[in-house]
Amino acid sequence: MDLKQFLELFNPLPGNHYIQVTTKIDETTEALYELLENKSGELRIAYYHDGEMPAEINSKFPHAKIQHVSNFVQPFRALPRDNDRVIFKDLFHLHHKPELLLKTAYTTLANAAEIIIMQEKGTMDVEAILQELERFEFRAPNYIDVLPEYDLVIAKKMHMWGNGL
Repeated sequence: MDLKQFLELFNPLPGNHYIQVTTKIDETTEALYELLENKSGELRIAYYHDGEMPAEINSKFPHAKIQHVSNFVQPFRALPRDNDRVIFKDLFHLHHKPELLLKTAYTTLANAAEIIIMQEKGTMDVEAILQELERFEFRAPNYIDVLPEYDLVIAKKMHMWGNGL
């Protein structure tokens, strides 16, 4: 998978925190981890997976903070205004309460930070996601075609808009 255009969406600064909330660790996770490591940032991973968390995840990402979420009812955990990007990958359509995911993302994002929702091509109703993002006070939602395997939507949390968090 060619990730050049995907990685151009990110410009981390030293100390930035990104969290990838996912059901699948893949090349995008590895690329984000490496990008943030090179910029003295931190990748956090909320891994939705039934059963035990595979041990190789911790060894593959030794400096990442990894949390295991065992079912699709619970939200991931994150502190308020503690992340500069939230990336949902192959999860949004599976979660029983996607609105809870959006609320958690809004709370954990710093002001003027971005949310990205990416899912395998054909599994996401892009128009519905764009409307949901607007409903939850994310601004300028856009569909971006940078990976042939994924549909990707990006939006921004604006300072003191809507929820004002």
